[in-house]
Amino acid sequence: MDGGGVISDPRGDPGGRSRRDAALKGLVGDAPAFLEAISNLDAIAKSDLPVLLTGERGTGKELVARRIHALSERASFPFIAVNCALLWGDRLEDNLFGHVRGAFTGAETQRRGLIAAAQDGTLFLDEVEALSPGTQMALLRVLQDGMVRPVGGDVDFDVDSRCIAATNAPISELVARGAFREDLYDRIAGFAIHLPPLRDRRSDIPLLARSFLSAHGHSGGLEHGLGPEFEAALLSYDWPGNVRELEYAIRRAIALARGGPVKTDHLVLRRIDGGDPSSHGKRIAFMKRRAMATDAWEHGELIKLLAKHHGNVTAAARAADLGRRTLQRLLTKHSLDPTMFNPNFSWSRWANSFRSGSLSP
Repeated sequence: MDGGGVISDPRGDPGGRSRRDAALKGLVGDAPAFLEAISNLDAIAKSDLPVLLTGERGTGKELVARRIHALSERASFPFIAVNCALLWGDRLEDNLFGHVRGAFTGAETQRRGLIAAAQDGTLFLDEVEALSPGTQMALLRVLQDGMVRPVGGDVDFDVDSRCIAATNAPISELVARGAFREDLYDRIAGFAIHLPPLRDRRSDIPLLARSFLSAHGHSGGLEHGLGPEFEAALLSYDWPGNVRELEYAIRRAIALARGGPVKTDHLVLRRIDGGDPSSHGKRIAFMKRRAMATDAWEHGELIKLLAKHHGNVTAAARAADLGRRTLQRLLTKHSLDPTMFNPNFSWSRWANSFRSGSLSP
């Protein structure tokens, strides 16, 4: 396998080895923490149990999800990826479950949802912590019964797809605080895989860098090397954006090299707070990061902020260096209810209120 031969197939079947190597292409690394994380991918792929992938942004969760799919018996069927933080409320439910004609204004035709589109294949739910309470309830029923009901419909349909979920949030803490359904957590975590941050697998940085140089540096027939100074610079940085950030740093270096060998001067590292790279991400003010963030990042950060402060908007606003009204507007924008993050939050009370019509998901 490319990238230092990090995966070896102990079986003697050449065909099986070829298929496995093709499926694992891109999983580069031989650090113990990384090898431990992916050590059971074969066995996990052969099972139909749901999988929960955890780890910081940029650690390769979707890549691992795709590899599990590629190694499974479902490999010839669709792999459908959904970012739950990009689609909220009714829009997410419509995308996941589909709708019947006339379900709402503008629903002039029936729509097939993404869960149905993943039939016989794999449904990948990224940033699963962003699901609303109502969507969590609906997804739980899909996983429990293998049935999906389109928005506005009164007939259930059989579905058969494997669910792989991913999150960079402390989801076990969200469960403990009542901000994520415990029964849904149990359902999606049939297998749990935690992908380590790049700073905890530092020996893999040169391997990954060479892999990215190979992938992006030969388009014009040009050869790029990895000198000792360049490698030392890579190893001195903590890579808060993990493997994804490393890849983009290598791509920038190749572009700045203008066809020549990449050098340390071509390595542009992001230091948003202007401080020591080793402390990157720890002292960055919420507002500075928000200015550069996508809506998906903002949504996830709000969830983590509310979870940390148990739904206390005043405390959360103070910690984020935001005005309380500003934070409240952001919560409204992202349809986040701070009471869900209170340790005394009751799912049963929420469900009763929902059934009575006094609130909506």
